[in-house]
Amino acid sequence: MIEAIITVLGRFVMNTISSFGYSGIFLTMAIESACIPLPSEIIMPFSGYLVTTGQFSLMGVTLAGAIGNVAGSIVAYYAGVWGGRPFVERYGPYMLVSRRDLDLADRWFQKYGDAAVLFSRMLPVVRTFISLPAGIAGMNFPRFVLFTFVGALPWCYLLAYIGVKMGEQWDQLHDYFHQLDIVIGVLLVLAGGYFLWSHWPRRGSDHTS
Repeated sequence: MIEAIITVLGRFVMNTISSFGYSGIFLTMAIESACIPLPSEIIMPFSGYLVTTGQFSLMGVTLAGAIGNVAGSIVAYYAGVWGGRPFVERYGPYMLVSRRDLDLADRWFQKYGDAAVLFSRMLPVVRTFISLPAGIAGMNFPRFVLFTFVGALPWCYLLAYIGVKMGEQWDQLHDYFHQLDIVIGVLLVLAGGYFLWSHWPRRGSDHTS
């Protein structure tokens, strides 16, 4: 089942970005940052690969990803502001947001305060959900937007750069593979598989304290 979901997500990401360019990067990163399971580990490396084809620039890809990250995070922030913890716990599982994920983000925010929004953007799992406790706690909104953007930049750049390096190595790999999609696809499936595995609700653990 997870393999089928990864395939669908991968195709959606690649088709959206290929069709809509920078707007596609913005849209898919906004979806991911709104706590909907569309992994940046697929979005940004594929965008970085397209830099090597001349479709994008590395800086353009990075900025589009970071701005999309801000847009989606604002949605999650206000879900926390307006709905609070009960709303997130009730509807989170429909978006693969488990109580374990929310507890982890809560602990980060309680331990580091506003700075957690900045630093957690560069960490898997926590970065996706940190906007929720920030909204629940009523973090200053302009500060939230600034910290989100600054924190998202290095994450987006790193993943895009990985995609660039993957594309640059194709000349050495083409003798062994007939289609670039095979190489890119395998790596993206591995990244997407890790994302879904780490976010898939563990029903048993979610209801234990």
